[in-house]
Amino acid sequence: MANSKYEYVKSFELEDEVMFPNLIVVRIDGRDFARFSQVHEFEKPNDEAALNLMNSCSAAVLEEYPDIIFAYGFSDEYSFVLKKTSRFYQRRASKILSLVASFFAAAYVTKWKEFFPHRKLEYAPSFTSKVVTCATPEVLQVYLAWRQQDCHAKNQYETCFWMLVKSGKTISETQEVLKDTQKQQKNELLFQKFGINYKTLPELFRQGSCLFKTKVEETVKHDENGNPVKRLRRKAVLVHSENIAARSFWNEQPSLYNDIGHFTKDIGRSEPDFVRSFEFENKLLPLTWVVVRIDGCHFHRFSDVHEFEKPNDEKALKLMNTCAVAVLEEFEDIQFAYGVSDEYSFVLKKESELYKRQSSKIVSAIASLFTSTYVIKWGEFFPQKVLKYPPSFDGRAVCYPTYKILLDYLAWRQVDCHINNQYNTCFWVLVKSGKTKTQSQDYLKGTQAREKNELLSNQFGIEYNSLPLIFRMGSSVFRLKEPAAVENGVVSGKKLKLEGEVVVDHCNIIERCFWEEHPHILSYS
Repeated sequence: MANSKYEYVKSFELEDEVMFPNLIVVRIDGRDFARFSQVHEFEKPNDEAALNLMNSCSAAVLEEYPDIIFAYGFSDEYSFVLKKTSRFYQRRASKILSLVASFFAAAYVTKWKEFFPHRKLEYAPSFTSKVVTCATPEVLQVYLAWRQQDCHAKNQYETCFWMLVKSGKTISETQEVLKDTQKQQKNELLFQKFGINYKTLPELFRQGSCLFKTKVEETVKHDENGNPVKRLRRKAVLVHSENIAARSFWNEQPSLYNDIGHFTKDIGRSEPDFVRSFEFENKLLPLTWVVVRIDGCHFHRFSDVHEFEKPNDEKALKLMNTCAVAVLEEFEDIQFAYGVSDEYSFVLKKESELYKRQSSKIVSAIASLFTSTYVIKWGEFFPQKVLKYPPSFDGRAVCYPTYKILLDYLAWRQVDCHINNQYNTCFWVLVKSGKTKTQSQDYLKGTQAREKNELLSNQFGIEYNSLPLIFRMGSSVFRLKEPAAVENGVVSGKKLKLEGEVVVDHCNIIERCFWEEHPHILSYS
């Protein structure tokens, strides 16, 4: 990380480590999936293809992250349990929950056509997530029992509700019929009025789905005689169980009781309020500037696999900008964003009450929407390149108490952009000229900005200050106060953008003159 006078802003970052011996559960929920399912015409009360898509995404999460041992889900939610010894992301809650939500969203978009080959994905899905800390396996057992009870209760209600609606009743009439009805009454309604025995409905609908890792034998290659060479590897398997919190179910799976713990006895009905008390929630301070910063996970590898141009791939940067624009268009409380390379910082207005200032929901919603948009928009920027695997982003939220400190944070990010871009420009021209990466690193060690500029100019005929602004300045995203001329979404071109529209600019945000010229962006007082 480059050093600058603005680095003091890092002192405002707070750690949110989940301490041992707590078990970590990450629960994700579809964001406004009632609307999403309506727009995409999901079958009511259950769309089997949609549920199988959720299961497939969850299996992908288990395959991607070795520390996630177990998952349970129904409808538009999934809970992921990490092994008890996990040190994944140093057990930092915000990083873990945002990464899982981000990867899940990317997988959802990537796999959409597999489950809905004839249906267009109309807009990017997103998910909110939270961490639940379970002090003991017994708390986890209560949590899982609660989620499966919720699955049953909601599915039974939804089944009755939609059968009544399909029979001709209005939504209001249906709600009135079902008001205060008990489990037995709903079962009788389904059987007597529609001939449906609730217990014979598919397990997928009634019980939800669980995945856990178990050892399976797989063929990894063939020997010289053509005989298969097999190895044991851990793979996610999908099952449906009437009671996932039962001691008999849990303790029959070695991977579960070894990596998470035993259930010593069976339990009855769980109390939601008891489980909610274990939610790991960081509520952001009121009347502070909240910045959500997301960073690409292992983007060095991602850029290598997808053969991004070095030191800067303009198409990749513009794809990032498009995702940032989508985030601002979705969340009115986000007033400004700044991005460089594989990172983006989003500034929420000081008075924002988005998600009641719950850090987990804000960070995961932004990270997952950004990621799903990235996957959807990939083909627009790389029409000749296949997206070989879905990207993911982790995030965190930080509160800055004053306007000055907020601007110093943004200045820090732009200073970092300049220093890193100048170094990378020198590094890659040296590599392309024939030096090894080690030689290039040694050559640049200890050099100052002026020396790097002279190297570029004298040896390669490159004037650093004439390089594209998007590389040197990064990208600022904000709403227009007044109509402005814009070209390709960037201020100063030809196309007229209207007041309130989101635009991208490549400008100096370190100097205060930018903010003085655009006081509406942050609306400070």
